[in-house]
Amino acid sequence: MNSELNVLGLILGASIPVKLVLGILVGFSVASWFIIFRKKALIDRANAGADEFEERFWSGADLAGLFKELTSAGERIVGSAAIFEAGFREFARLRQRRGVDSRALLEGAQRAMRVAATREVDRLEQSLEFLANVGSISPYVGLFGTVWGIMIAFQGLANVKEATIAMVAPGISEALIATAMGLFAAIPAVWAYNRFSTKLERISMRYDTFVEEFSSILARQAHVDEGT
Repeated sequence: MNSELNVLGLILGASIPVKLVLGILVGFSVASWFIIFRKKALIDRANAGADEFEERFWSGADLAGLFKELTSAGERIVGSAAIFEAGFREFARLRQRRGVDSRALLEGAQRAMRVAATREVDRLEQSLEFLANVGSISPYVGLFGTVWGIMIAFQGLANVKEATIAMVAPGISEALIATAMGLFAAIPAVWAYNRFSTKLERISMRYDTFVEEFSSILARQAHVDEGT
């Protein structure tokens, strides 16, 4: 309990620049944890949504019926469903034009699906850069506070004839708190950034795989239409 009170006393008695550094790092930490929990929920929903849609897609449902069901639901279409909607919409639009061969049909649908997939990944990656920035700059911000605190502590010895460890220890302890706070803010941000980056890479690969599989289905349909 005494150590906790001492730490609190050191923070309250710190110089204004050190307090400012600690305030910035606390803000970084709070914002990082907010983004971490929000990003986890978003990625979990993306995976669950992909599982649900792909189960419906591969259950043998009529593609036109599935498209109509998605577009008439009145809800925002995201994930694999958004990729399917973009590809099928473009395929159907080009299909109504005269003189469009099967290759043009397929290329148009693939282009629309790739754009939709990129848009979905970009949506999931939002705020991820903030975690990377917090993880990279927080230790340096904390180090700045430490250097400043140590400088102030030694400047206080300028007019003292006999300096002792007890005289500089509080100032140095105050300064090291800034370094500890910088690491406290950086470590979770770096861990979360690496973890989410790996998960998003897997989701991106999953979207790319769906694009290829759906393209194969559309290619067969285009050849059937061309032969009739």
